[in-house]
Amino acid sequence: MSLHFLDILDFSFPISDPVLKFLIILVVILVIPILSDRLHLPHLLGMILAGVVIGPYGLNLLARDSSIILSGTAGLLYIMFLSGLEIDINDFRKNIGKSTVLGLYGFFIPMVLGTLAGMYLLDFSPMTSVLLASMFASHTLITYPIVSKLGIAKNRAVNISVGSTLITNILALLVLAIVVGTSNGTMGGAFWVRLLLSFTASTLVILLVFPRIARWFFKRYNDSVSQYIFVLVIVFLGAIFSQWAGIEGIIGAFMAGLALNRLIPRFSPLMNRVNFVGNAIFIPFFLIGVGMLIDYRAFGDVQTLLVAFIMSGIATLAKFLAAWLTQKNFRFSKEERQLIFGLTNSQAAATLAAVLVGYNIILGYNELGEPLRLLNDHVLNGTIIMILVTCTIASFATQRGAQSIAYSDQSHNTPSDVPERILIPISNPNTLEELINISTILKSKSNRDGLIALSVVPSDSNDADAGMKAKKLLDKALVAAAAADLKIKTSLRYSDSPVKGITHLLQEKNITDLLLGLHESKGLSDSFLGKVTQNILSNSNITTYIYHPHQPIATIRRHFVLIPEKAEQETGFSFWLAKIWNMALNTGATIIFYAAPETLKFIKSIHLHHPIKVAFMELSHWKELLLIKDKFRKDDNITFVLSRENLPSYNSSMAYIPAFINKYLKHQNFLLIYPSQVNIDDEKVDLTYPSLMETVEKIDGIGKTLAGLFRKRRSKEQRPLPETPTGSPPPSS
Repeated sequence: MSLHFLDILDFSFPISDPVLKFLIILVVILVIPILSDRLHLPHLLGMILAGVVIGPYGLNLLARDSSIILSGTAGLLYIMFLSGLEIDINDFRKNIGKSTVLGLYGFFIPMVLGTLAGMYLLDFSPMTSVLLASMFASHTLITYPIVSKLGIAKNRAVNISVGSTLITNILALLVLAIVVGTSNGTMGGAFWVRLLLSFTASTLVILLVFPRIARWFFKRYNDSVSQYIFVLVIVFLGAIFSQWAGIEGIIGAFMAGLALNRLIPRFSPLMNRVNFVGNAIFIPFFLIGVGMLIDYRAFGDVQTLLVAFIMSGIATLAKFLAAWLTQKNFRFSKEERQLIFGLTNSQAAATLAAVLVGYNIILGYNELGEPLRLLNDHVLNGTIIMILVTCTIASFATQRGAQSIAYSDQSHNTPSDVPERILIPISNPNTLEELINISTILKSKSNRDGLIALSVVPSDSNDADAGMKAKKLLDKALVAAAAADLKIKTSLRYSDSPVKGITHLLQEKNITDLLLGLHESKGLSDSFLGKVTQNILSNSNITTYIYHPHQPIATIRRHFVLIPEKAEQETGFSFWLAKIWNMALNTGATIIFYAAPETLKFIKSIHLHHPIKVAFMELSHWKELLLIKDKFRKDDNITFVLSRENLPSYNSSMAYIPAFINKYLKHQNFLLIYPSQVNIDDEKVDLTYPSLMETVEKIDGIGKTLAGLFRKRRSKEQRPLPETPTGSPPPSS
């Protein structure tokens, strides 16, 4: 028996066929960004309006059923998780005071204005007015994807806005819990004790236990699918823990992002998958679901319009005042104020939770037997309109502020005459992925396509398959880089020896950094690193890194950086130090510097202006390494800053490093750094050192700090110090 094609399609509305429903949503997600760009609308607003059109109050193509609610809830949790995952932990700590101020402004101003408006403009009861005001106080980071896509997620305005979200939403949800407890008659000492203990317990579990579980998992399971599913489990588990504690799941999702922040580097395959799936599926589903709530027929009711007008006006005014006061207090720019306002003005998650809870609280019944609700139908419909209005205003404000800041950053981040180029020779498939991973952590932010993977095939090889094997290695490098959304070029060379193949490419491509891998099963030979590496070091002056991966770089807790005396006198000092700063910024791990007092003085001055999570320990001589080794743990990476012979920081103790590594660090991650060496022409010395500030936001910060320190030291000692020539390779950013 055959069926006609049309018979198998369900043309009743709303559409119930799951395949057709999913197809419609995918078409919306595909088409709306294109239309939004042509109409100069933010993509987020376009998605919400699309939800209005296809929803039950529009064309009624789709119902806001359980599948839409499930996907939308996942999208909301995903937004909160991403905001916690992408936040700069070091800046978060640095700006915690500013975040608290903005959070308190963003809570108390709407609470005061909202309560007064409810009582005197809308003639509500005090309890209803307080609950209404709590809806204005909370905010949802709906516009966060805008700043994420523009690459300014680490901007200080974004940082304090994200930090304030935790404060305002917790306080707003606390008000909601109090109102519910009061209406139910359950308020009392036991209520507060239970709320405090449950919230504290859930927070401690998420922030302390989750990272340990995640580190254990990531160290043992490298499968990309398993890692991503594990991340989703953590997100929803965090939300469940928060719900068990009596608060909304969005708080738990945000804290889950904080918990995994250091374990998912900004430039990594896993971060790429997290961002991709969120922006492609989960977040659009949430925005479309919000649009489906909007009933255009509510615009015909005068009382609903009045309530919606007052609610939208008070919510917008209160958040603008909070952003304005924050700008004045901390002397932020107009663009930063606009960005703060845009991020904190949109209402959705906690607002919906509050209005639905208030709507379901029945205080009694009137003469007609109709329920008297804490929040009536006018407030319910007015809330939906307020969500549309605030999200629209927030989208435009965030887009304008973010674009201005991104454009300003690009104008400051002018490319160097000698762009950074990192060469990664590969010969062992077991170390390939980790070499790619660490290169993404060390590379500068401005390095878009300066990674080159090289495979050298002996020209006198009789093995016909040698070239094919080398090509397969390069293809694997391309796949590994693509997983991190990273551009990498490949080069296959035939040469008499690996040394010639590498050194020729160093000169041909103007390579600035060389990254070599050391297989886990191999130790360091008595001739230090072996003939190949020694010959490469002898024939090149660029910064060279030799990496031994024992576990994934993302699971490292601390990076010990052991620096020899007088390291700051070498020309490559700022170059490798920039990479260490990148490592800290991209992973959030602690950097522990061991160096002589004079060297630490330089590094402390940089840290003063550009803070990272760091500790400083004095190391007067490398003979003291045996005293330090007991502090190394299995999740630590040990970095040795070495030197070539006859240079200022070289000392005879470096000859014992291979034996030290073979004895104590064979089952440990370690990194060897040979700083770049450039011939100095005193007449062409540029006192402005290449900057490390591309790693943060302003290019010339650390460069000026270094230059100032060197000037002071030069005037004090009355002798020239090695400085970086203008044409030298640029440091990381």
